[in-house]
Amino acid sequence: MSWLDSYTHRALLEAALVGAVCGAMGVHVVLRRMGFFTMAMTHATFPGVVLAAVVGIDIYLGGAAMGVLICLCVLAVSRRRDQGATTATGIVLAAGFALGVALLSASDGFSRDLEAFMTGSIVTVTGHDLAVTAGVGALVLLVLAALHKELVHGAFDPEGQRAAGYPVAALDLLLLVLIEAVIVITAPAIGVMLAMALIVGPAATARLWTDRIGITLPLSMAIGTGSCAVGLTLSTHTNLAAGGTITLVVAAVFLVSLALSPHNGLLRLPLRRRAASTG
Repeated sequence: MSWLDSYTHRALLEAALVGAVCGAMGVHVVLRRMGFFTMAMTHATFPGVVLAAVVGIDIYLGGAAMGVLICLCVLAVSRRRDQGATTATGIVLAAGFALGVALLSASDGFSRDLEAFMTGSIVTVTGHDLAVTAGVGALVLLVLAALHKELVHGAFDPEGQRAAGYPVAALDLLLLVLIEAVIVITAPAIGVMLAMALIVGPAATARLWTDRIGITLPLSMAIGTGSCAVGLTLSTHTNLAAGGTITLVVAAVFLVSLALSPHNGLLRLPLRRRAASTG
């Protein structure tokens, strides 16, 4: 009997994988302040999942194809001078979610349960899910590592990067595609609607404790993996939904860090006052 034959072991491995990948991806999302875009993108993945389920193809392919299409639409519309990036993102991605609802309502006799793709069902992940998560996750991490300098440069000084001759549009599109890929592989674990918390939460928490990117990245990955493991364990013992429990753990860790962080948390002012009085 293989170690992966146990559904609890598969769930634990899936939690570790998505936690690490989401933690790494989230650093770039937080640096570029793309939290709203990520939330909207999770909604826009829905029509691809529905369409794939309706026609009977792999949901990963459906979600990824729709995500790439929507990334192109957002990038094209947001670059118009008369439209801001936030406005374009909201309109295009809301339309994408509406398309998913329309497809679902128009599919008479469609009986497949989409709840698992909306809020996740990590305890039912299959070997195929693990293989996809591991493969795509490894590719995402490799790309992020290879282009780390360029992506960080673009986050802090996009105009300078453009002036230096970097392909800014291509890098922006690549980042959008990577975000979509992470959302798609996270769907079986916590669902497309909760993926935003796992992508943004660990990175935002890590930034509360350090301003150094070299430390933020591994810390965010560790927080993501740990939150998934703790959330999965709690859901198993309390018989609660794993996706929701993981999301609550991510939120709890962020709130605790917000209060306790000595550099960026709510306690920074009392600590500074104490240091000033003793100095």
